Amino acid sequence: MKTIFARHATKLRFVAVGSFNTLLDFGLLFSLTSLLGVANIPANIISTAVAFMISFFLNRAYTFRSDSPHIKQQFLLFTLVTLFGLWVIQTIIIGLLAPVGSSLGLTPALSLLASKLIATVASLIWNYTLYAKVVFKK
Repeated sequence: MKTIFARHATKLRFVAVGSFNTLLDFGLLFSLTSLLGVANIPANIISTAVAFMISFFLNRAYTFRSDSPHIKQQFLLFTLVTLFGLWVIQTIIIGLLAPVGSSLGLTPALSLLASKLIATVASLIWNYTLYAKVVFKK
C-alpha cells in the first residue's frame, strides 16, 4: 500500500492542491459577495485570481517540488497551459457534448453540468500532464 502512495505521490499532491484551490476560490467568492457586498463579477475575478496565483506557487513548491530559477518562464507556461485547458479544451468538449446530452433527453442544465464535468476532468489531465512534462519538468 505504501508503494502505491509513493508511486503516485505527485498526482495525490496535485489533487490536494486542486481541491484546496477550489475551496479557496469558492470561499473567497462567497465571502466577498455575501460578507463584504462585492458584486458577483468583480468578486469572481478576485477569487479566481487569488486561487490561480496560489495554485501556481503550491504546484511549483509542493506538487512538483521545482527549484528552478526560471520562475517567470514557469509562470508564463503555467498561465498558457491553464488558460488553454479552461478556454479551449473545456469549450470544445462542452460544445460537442452538451447537444448530445440534450438529444438523449437531459434537460439543458443537466446536459451542461454533465459536459462541464467531463470537460473539467479532461482539462485536469491536460494540466497535470503539461505541468509535469513542460512547466515544472525536472
